[in-house]
Order: sequence, then structure tokens, then C-alpha cells
Amino acid sequence: MAIQPTSAVTRAVIAELILLREKFIKNRLIFVESARMIPILKVLGATDEDLEKTKTVSDSLRDDPTLPFRKSKNGRFCFDFEQSQIRRLEFQPFVLSAGEDFVRHDSGQTREFQEIDEDLQGNSVLHALFVFKALIFHGVPVKQRPKLDYHTENFICTLFNLRTVTNKDLVGEPALEGVHSDGVDFTMTTFLGSENMTSDSAVTFVHDMRAKNALRWNKVNPEHTLGSHQHRNFLDTLLFVDHERKHSLSPVQAIDPERPATRDMLIFFTRKPVVEGHISHPYDSLNSHQRLPMRVDLA
Repeated sequence: MAIQPTSAVTRAVIAELILLREKFIKNRLIFVESARMIPILKVLGATDEDLEKTKTVSDSLRDDPTLPFRKSKNGRFCFDFEQSQIRRLEFQPFVLSAGEDFVRHDSGQTREFQEIDEDLQGNSVLHALFVFKALIFHGVPVKQRPKLDYHTENFICTLFNLRTVTNKDLVGEPALEGVHSDGVDFTMTTFLGSENMTSDSAVTFVHDMRAKNALRWNKVNPEHTLGSHQHRNFLDTLLFVDHERKHSLSPVQAIDPERPATRDMLIFFTRKPVVEGHISHPYDSLNSHQRLPMRVDLA
């Protein structure tokens, strides 16, 4: 979408975006707190009404296919820079392998998630988050992953809407896999809200590439940890270069153990399309979604 510098607020947001992009290029990671993120998203088109709706969109999530403590939906989108738009792609199964630095009991398993529906897809906050991510990462060179097509200008984004739940029977793990990467070029995580969650829950630890895959967050050599960030407030957002950093998370703990604790997130996995020989090659269609079409202009 085009941003017209017609007000002092808009000009300030443009300056902020330039600074964030420069910081991202230098540090390969940015954490944007709610107080900074909301004005950016509003200039990018998010409405006050949709900001409120986003806080409860996770109430419609379904049981996760492999994790009993999680509710989930996903959807595939294309950052189509050739056409200056973001568009919804057709449904495909999802797979992430140990070879992509993701070591868990379901590594390499083909999973099918319930699809993100119009309640999220049609929300102007989501559209603004997509545009924000595009403005920050487009054109940033990264360490390339094997079997991805770096000749195309376009990217595929798999978006997950997730709710992690801790109750009397289960401890909710935002990253049961421990130290990992997400098999993509750029990962962005945005906080939607929580209920009954302790203030020290769900801390994201960022590691260098020496950290051993599958280690628990509290078992990593401190020399391999670069820092930590915690999503505390609505729309706190973390964005990093996935193949240059690993990460892990601490669990969700309940303030009142008699009631469930929940943590709601949007996770944006963004990478180049795969080529033949990649585990996701059978599930990487670039065809637009026919039942749930969506297009957001980038120019």
C-alpha cells in the first residue's frame, strides 16, 4: 500500500519504519513494543474496530493436529513483489523437518491444520502486519537456505494463529521442540493476548547458530545466547532472520492453577518458494485460494 506523508503522525511513522529497517539490517532482529507498533499499523491501514476484534480472534481456533496443549489455524500467503501485492494461496499440508533445524516428535510429519478464515483474513490489522513485514524485510540479503529458489522476487508466508494452553493436566509449551529454527528466511511473531498467565511466562531466547537443536531453553550454553524478549502487550512483535538465529521459549505458567492459562499469537513464517528435492516441494503451490481470496496492495 502507498503511504502518503500527509500528517505529522504519518511522517513520524515513516521515519520510524526507516529506523526499524536500518536496525533490522544491522542486527538481523528487531523487537517492536506495542506502544510503537500500534501507531505504525494504524498508518498502514489498521482500524480501531479491527484492533479490538483481533484481541478475540483466537477464540475460534481448533484442536492442533499433533500438540494437545495447543489450538491452531493456518493459511498460506504470497508476498508477490512482482505484482506489488500480498495474496492468499490455496490450502496445502505443512511439514517441517529436522534438516531445517526443527527437531521434535512430529518433525518430517505432514500435518493438516484448520484454515484461517475471514474473521482474521479480512481484518485490517492483519493486512497492516503483512505490509509492515514487507517494508522491513524486502530486499534484505540473508544467509540462504538449501533448496529454496532465490532467483524469484516473491516469498511464501505460512501464517499460524496459535493459542497455547496450560491447565491442570498439561503444560503449554510455545516451543516444545526447544532450540530450533523455523526452516524459513524471516520469522515474525506478534502477541494478541493472554489470560491467567504469569509475568515470567513465554520468554523468547535468541541463540546463535552454535546452539544445539532440541535443547530446553534453560539448558543452553550461555555463550550461545544472544538475548531474550518477552511478548507482554497487545501487538508486541519480534522479527528476525531465521537462518542466522535460533530460538527457544519458556513454558506458559498459570497464575491461578485452578484455571487455564492461555497465550495467543500470530506467527509469520516467510521464505522463498522451494525447489525439487525439498521436503515441502509437494506442498508449495503458488495458486491463489479460490474459496478465500485475499489481495492487499503493496504499492
